[in-house]
Amino acid sequence: MVWARLQADVNCNLRRGAWYRLIKAQGLSAVVDVKGTPVAVVRAFLQMSNTPPRKWTVVPRPRNVPRSVEMGERYLVCPSCRDRVTVRGKPSRMMCGRCGIEFAVDWDEHYLAQQL
Repeated sequence: MVWARLQADVNCNLRRGAWYRLIKAQGLSAVVDVKGTPVAVVRAFLQMSNTPPRKWTVVPRPRNVPRSVEMGERYLVCPSCRDRVTVRGKPSRMMCGRCGIEFAVDWDEHYLAQQL
């Protein structure tokens, strides 16, 4: 099984930082499974991995979110259920309130680093 997530700051019906099961990648296009629904994405927008995610992804605040929306400068995405959580401080591990699984936080990864 192959996993994929956005590697570009684009709006294309995928959550930033969330990993999705790759259904098909052919030529310039790819299709990922979003809650049981196939979603087509430009392949160049995706990062792919042969191993499932095992750490929280730290995501910088998207540029298009108004400052009036309270979400902080970054948030975390659970590797299991894709829930988004506002982060305070710099915890090394966190329990997901939705799926109840604890994972390390991947502070060493620079996801969408150009925004940080």
